[in-house]
Amino acid sequence: MLSRIKFLGKREKKVVEMRFGLLNGVRKTQREIAKMLGISRSYVSRIEKRALEKLVRELN
Repeated sequence: MLSRIKFLGKREKKVVEMRFGLLNGVRKTQREIAKMLGISRSYVSRIEKRALEKLVRELN
């Protein structure tokens, strides 16, 4: 779904897709995503926040 949105980076797309279940309908927690990507939960939170801010900006 987000594959056509060019203003999000690869990691941002991946985090948003997993967080909101956009690929398979299964939502993941920030902790689960962090473990899968090998990064901290707080970093997942920052990536998610930045991606959502970009989405809001593009929609406005």
